[in-house]
Amino acid sequence: MNDICLNVSSGGTPLSTRAEYYGGDIPWLRTQEVDYADICSTSASITEEGLRNSSAKWVSENSVIVAISGAGVTRGRAAVNKIPLTTNQHCCNLEIDPEQAYFRYVYHWLVNQYEDLRSRGQGNRSDLNIGIIKSYPIPVPPRDEQIRIANILDKFDALVNEISGGLPAEISARRQQYAHYRDRLLTFKEAT
Repeated sequence: MNDICLNVSSGGTPLSTRAEYYGGDIPWLRTQEVDYADICSTSASITEEGLRNSSAKWVSENSVIVAISGAGVTRGRAAVNKIPLTTNQHCCNLEIDPEQAYFRYVYHWLVNQYEDLRSRGQGNRSDLNIGIIKSYPIPVPPRDEQIRIANILDKFDALVNEISGGLPAEISARRQQYAHYRDRLLTFKEAT
């Protein structure tokens, strides 16, 4: 990974006891928001003062972000930020060199490698670290092929998400239909 990146960094967390560090205009990403989706906003934000007084740093848009720690299934998840943002220290931020690789291809590769990447965690909590991510292998076909692969996977992902989004409504409609027919079929006139 290191060979295809312009910059690899983690973020930081301003002191939580300093209210003036939070609620500003700077998007601040936490690992629970790294969940195989484009990131267009964050649930938390920090102030300029919080940025200056922590290890948080700006991450340029279209970087690939990997959760390097987190409870449950979070560790190893990837996402792409569609806005400039900052992150906490539990995110590894990969600014991809566009001359070397296509960021969407790198994202899909990491999604595909989720289980293997997780298995490389270290320590009591099996956390990943920047060194593990930087040294993680990635095949790098010609850029045109990377773009072709990423476009196919993006289209498939959009289709799956469209279907998944419609499933709850379809299930609800089928349950209502079942209830209607159940009630009609199991309602009998009283015998006289």
